[in-house]
Amino acid sequence: MSETYPAVPADPGVTRQVLSERPELMVVAFTFEKGAEGALHRHPHVQSTYVRAGEFLFTVDGVETKLVPGDSLIVPSNAEHGCRCLEAGTLIDTFTPRRDDFL
Repeated sequence: MSETYPAVPADPGVTRQVLSERPELMVVAFTFEKGAEGALHRHPHVQSTYVRAGEFLFTVDGVETKLVPGDSLIVPSNAEHGCRCLEAGTLIDTFTPRRDDFL
């Protein structure tokens, strides 16, 4: 079992909490206030995003997709991506391999 990590500020209006991690995989909860944004960025990790609550407008390599609770998407390695929170909520993201920069 991995250790417990506290919620920490990410982008303005966004907190991040590592839920579990191993070198091969990491699960992270992101909590967003309405209107908060996950800035456009890219990383070598493959990312899966699941909407636990709220509504989000995601951009992945220039393509916008609205996601609501129960929706998910995959962000390929090195794809530019980000999101805007339309209704306050929580995303559950997984990364492979682990994002060591989050530890």
